[in-house]
Amino acid sequence: MHVFLVHHGKAKSVEEDPDRPLSDEGREELARVGDFLRGLRLTVSLIVHSGKTRAEETAHILSNSVRSGASPTHMEGLSPTDDPTTTVNFLNVYTDDVLIVGHVPHLERLTSVLLTGHPDRRPVQFRNGGVVCLEKTYGSWSLVWAIVPDLLKKPAAVAA
Repeated sequence: MHVFLVHHGKAKSVEEDPDRPLSDEGREELARVGDFLRGLRLTVSLIVHSGKTRAEETAHILSNSVRSGASPTHMEGLSPTDDPTTTVNFLNVYTDDVLIVGHVPHLERLTSVLLTGHPDRRPVQFRNGGVVCLEKTYGSWSLVWAIVPDLLKKPAAVAA
């Protein structure tokens, strides 16, 4: 089983928009991340997000880059300060590959529990638009790969 943990794309500030949708820069970075994921030809059975606007938009953008039989859906327990135990329990019983879009510090605490058994060790640092792939084999989790938008090639500028 693989879980793809995604930190939502860069969002507008609260002053710009209290709902904090994705910024133009966030959308552009997610397009690059989407191109990367499309190249991997990933298939997931479930795409879930926290329900916050920026996470929902991120999930919908990335859903166009992976194969999935389901549309992105809201899942409780993925908000920034939620206890990661709820998601850990879900991942202990769910056996198909899943893409989860959320927030820090929740994603960092979740990853820490999965990899170390403790929520506060934080072996992985998340960045906006970044994706971390974890794999569960024989009941143990390991880090397979991670990517952040800054590592992905930006499209070449077009001359006018």
